[in-house]
Amino acid sequence: MSRIGKKHIDLPSGVTVSEKDGFAVVTGPKGTLDVIVNKGIKMDVDGPVVAFKRDNDTKQTKQNHGTTRSNVYNAIIGVSEGYKKVLELRGIGYRAQLRDNAVELWVGFSHTVTVQAEPGVNISVPNATEIIVEGIDKQAVGQTAALIREVRPPEPYLGKGIRYKGEVVITKEGKRAGAIK
Repeated sequence: MSRIGKKHIDLPSGVTVSEKDGFAVVTGPKGTLDVIVNKGIKMDVDGPVVAFKRDNDTKQTKQNHGTTRSNVYNAIIGVSEGYKKVLELRGIGYRAQLRDNAVELWVGFSHTVTVQAEPGVNISVPNATEIIVEGIDKQAVGQTAALIREVRPPEPYLGKGIRYKGEVVITKEGKRAGAIK
């Protein structure tokens, strides 16, 4: 049995979960999300507790058991607290600017690069070297942050590029003049 799938979820105050047409509808103070409940998985909502059970023990149902529970849990956290990713720009002349919920980047290319936010995701630029990506959908927030980072990932010699806040970039030692062979 799936260890994650058999754990029940305690709902925070202000969050409701209901089932409609094969979807779990999660509503909270920050918004509403629809999550697919896979075939063969039954969702039981009993007051402030949500539990998931399998209808059968096929391989596919076993695989989907924990995944469905995790997706609903992520939606519950999203509508109650939200998700946030912070990116830092490191490099001479590297900067970002917000333009119509898209971020415009100057990161060492001869042109600017514009990255559009996914629907339901908000981008803010508090200063020229920091980008904040926020939203209620964990996947959409992570995807938008990954698209921004993909423009110029940190390079291994000087560490220049776009990185997540707190990300440790392992730098390599460069060539030394007259190195002993």
